[in-house]
Order: sequence, then structure tokens, then C-alpha cells
Amino acid sequence: MTRSPASVDAPGADVWEGLVTTALLGTDRRTPPGTAPGPDAPAALLDAAAVETVRRRAGLRPARAAERPQPAPEDPRPALPPAAARRLAMLLADRPGPSGGGRRGSAPDLTELLPQWLAVANAQGFAPPPQVLPALLDAARGRTDLRPAALEFAGPRALWLARLNPDWRFALRATPGGGAALPRLEDEERIQRLWQEGLFAERVALLSALRSREPAAARDLLATTWATERAEDRLMFLDSLRAGLGPDDEPFLEQSLADRSRNVRATAAELLSALPGSALAARMAVRAGACVAIDHLRTAQPGGECLEGGESGADGSTPTIAVEAPHECDPGMERDGVVAKAPAGRGERSWWLGQLVEAAPLATWSRRLGGRTPREIVALPVADEWQGELHAAWCRAAVRQRDAEWSRALLGEPSAPDAGGPGAVSLAERAKLLGTLGAAEQAEWVAGFISAHGLSEAFQLLGVCGVPWAAPLGRAVVDALNIARDAGSYPWSFSGVMGLAERCLDPSEASRLDALLAVPDEPENASPGAGGYWAEAFQRLVTTLRLRAAMTEELGAA
Repeated sequence: MTRSPASVDAPGADVWEGLVTTALLGTDRRTPPGTAPGPDAPAALLDAAAVETVRRRAGLRPARAAERPQPAPEDPRPALPPAAARRLAMLLADRPGPSGGGRRGSAPDLTELLPQWLAVANAQGFAPPPQVLPALLDAARGRTDLRPAALEFAGPRALWLARLNPDWRFALRATPGGGAALPRLEDEERIQRLWQEGLFAERVALLSALRSREPAAARDLLATTWATERAEDRLMFLDSLRAGLGPDDEPFLEQSLADRSRNVRATAAELLSALPGSALAARMAVRAGACVAIDHLRTAQPGGECLEGGESGADGSTPTIAVEAPHECDPGMERDGVVAKAPAGRGERSWWLGQLVEAAPLATWSRRLGGRTPREIVALPVADEWQGELHAAWCRAAVRQRDAEWSRALLGEPSAPDAGGPGAVSLAERAKLLGTLGAAEQAEWVAGFISAHGLSEAFQLLGVCGVPWAAPLGRAVVDALNIARDAGSYPWSFSGVMGLAERCLDPSEASRLDALLAVPDEPENASPGAGGYWAEAFQRLVTTLRLRAAMTEELGAA
């Protein structure tokens, strides 16, 4: 058999597809690149396919003879159970279908199960089978959201492969030191060398990793070169202090308020305002407190009308909050992070007020407003149409300071007519407030929201909730989907929620859904064929939930 020299050339990205096409057409109609038609063409095709198969399995591009690479490092983690290894290969072999069109059929989307599979495998501490590493790296290359979990699971051998294939260099960039392990805390010489000589991405990764392990050591390391860093680098480094932020960081951040970069000053001020005991927070409390007070000369009647008079509750009147926004932004305010220039279309005074209230400790307001609780404060009327601005600033403060009590007050009851409470003016704001609550409380609130208002506005809120969804939330979602099905609308309007349900519903809910698999009777005003589409959607949901349960069992997870 004659081997064609062209068969060992380094292939391009689409070589395999080209070889498959040649095999389907036959070598009498099409020959491999670099091969002349004739009796040697079939053998050349087989040789090229063999080389490409080895490349695909090994993850290394064919090249001219060179020094043999060092062996791949050992991975000390336990091997995957055989059933889990087969499942992983199946998930990696699946490819998303072409987009377009609303009908997905009843088959589950395996690509959306891969992140959950990786999360469970990483929690169990398993190592991947070596033969799946190329496919795993290819999957991570195409999906940036998959990279952290995929690289954690892939382990040291993935970095070894990434040095041999430029397509996977992202794995090296994602690891400080070009794939080398981080220095140990006691190895001060290596830490200093990497900090002084490393690339910017390596230094950011080093600082972030050190901050997660020893916050004070990371801050001290940053201080050694702070004065000589570029402004854009200082901003990125300063942002790493969010992890583990505490009172010990205040002196460094207070010093950064005098930085020559406006963005650095603003970030330092934001971090200091997240420390309610900081000197900056105290200064902001004084400024904000001077702008907001109880108006003892004006009360609100039950109907909402504000009247002149004293603070009296006997007739059902309610005290009113008065607001006097700042008339100027002085240098002290600017030093503490207040941006003087308002965005287009925004009044300067309301812009300054919002920044002051947002940065003031929330404990300020109970003392300032008569010892009232957050819920009582939020319920008070605000004079002169300042309520929206004041409550929106309290929302931002509650998120920044992770204050659950204020978040509850601002969210209000999920069944309220406006569905967002008195201060949450958008779904995004509601989602941020929910993020300060515990998983069980989040699930309960969103379940109440869905029960009262349906699914049309719930997508962002569902994305905040912990996975798998708690039982009340899962029931609320399934019940709302069932109501939408009975209404006769197409399921495509709920495709986002259905996709979340496939990933987030507790797999134990699958048995409850069996009754929804049949094609329902369609009401007269139903969209044509909607019942069949819903049956497919619920079949896909049930199949996906059972697949997730099988995945968890195969990985030996509880």
C-alpha cells in the first residue's frame, strides 16, 4: 500500500468533514487533498482518516518530528464510575441543533445538562477519563460559561494538552502562571516574583486567589506596588478586594479616595460604603440625614392627601417624610465618591441625593426617623414626589449592604397589585433584592409572585433562586405552566421558563408531571395544534428530569 505524503499534513479545522464527504462520494469522484485520482486514492483516504482519528483522540495536531513531550502529569483523584463516564461521553457528543423555529420536540437538550453534570462531578472530586479530555476542552472552548467547571474537572492533564494545541490556550490564560500551580502562602519568594514579573492576567489571578485564602496578605501585596501601577490596573486590582471585604481594609481604601483616577476613587468609595462602620459611611450618614426627615408639620390622611398639622395618629393620619435634596456637590462629597455631573435627562439634585442615600448605612434611618422599623419607614408617604428617588436609593443600599430586613420591606408582599413592593421599580431591582435573602425565602417569595401574577414577568426572578428549586416554587411553576396550557396558547411564549424548569426543577417532581403528558382537549379559542406542542414540551421536561436523576445516581451523589 502506497502512503501519500499529503496524508500526514497538519489538518485544518474541517478536515474530518471533508474526509467523510469524500468517503460518501467515492474516491473516483473526489480524492483527498494532495492525492491524484487513481488506484492509490482509496488507500490515501484511509491513511488520512487514520491520522485524523488519532489526532482527534489524542488532541495533538500532527507535526514534523520533534522532541517527544514530557508525559502528562498524574491525576490523583478517583476515576469516574463507568456509568458516569459513559454519560459524560454522551453529553459531550451531543451538539445543539440549528436555531430557528419554535418547536423543539420531546428530546432533551443534553448540552444544557453538561453544566449540572460537571457541578456534581466536581463536588464528588472525580477525575475525567483521559480519552474525553479533547472533547471536554472543545466544549469549554465554545462556551465561556462552561470553562471554570470544565477546567476544574479536567485537572492538570488538560493544561498539559493545552500547551500542545493552540486551540486550547484559553485554559492556560485562565490559570495563573500559564497553568502552573499557585505558590503556597509560605512561599513568599515565588509570590513576590510572580507579582513583580508576571503578566497582568497572571497578577490579577494571583491577587484574587490570595485574597480568597488570606485577605490581609493580598492587600499587603497590592500595597507594595500600588503607587507605580497604571490607573486601569489599579482599578482591576482594587476590585479584587470585594472578596473578603472587612474593616481591616478601611485604611487602604480611605487612602485610595485621594487617587488620581476618578474610577479608582469611585470604586474605593463604593467598597467603603459597603462597610457600615467605616468613616466614609458615617460621613455619608450625616449628609443623607440632613436631606431626609419626618415633617412634623404635615401628615397624610388615609386617602393619601398631605395636610398641614402636627404628628397625630388618633384620626388615622400618618407622618410624612420630607426631602430636601442637596443644592451643591462640594469637594468633600466628590472625594467620597459622589459623581457631580448628572446623566442626561436627570436632575442634579435628585442625582446627588440618590448617591448620598445609597452610600449611607441603612441603620441611619431608624435613628433618624423616630425609631421605626424598615417596614414602617417604607410605608410612610414621602412629600413632593420624592418617594421614587428615595426608595430606589434604599433598594441600592440594601443590595450593597446585603441587608435582608430592608430588602423584605422594599420587596413588600409578592401578591401586592404592583407585584414589586413600594421601592422595587423594575424586575431587575426585585431580583437584586431577592439575592440578599436565603434560598428558602427566595423560593417562597417568587412562588407567591407566580401564584398572583403568573409567569410572564417571573423569568428574571426565577434565575435568582437556588437550584434545585424548593418544593413550593416548583409546584408554583408547574401549576402556572398547566394553566397556560389549559388556556390554549402556544408553549413557545414560555420557552425560557420551560428551559429553566428543565435545569432547576427537583427531579423528584417528574412523577407529578405524568398527568400532563397526554394531548389535552383544546378549547374553541385555542391556537391550532397547541395541545400537541404542550404535550411534547412536558414530555421533554419529564425526560430531562429523569435524566438528571440518573446522572446524580451514576455519580454516587446524595
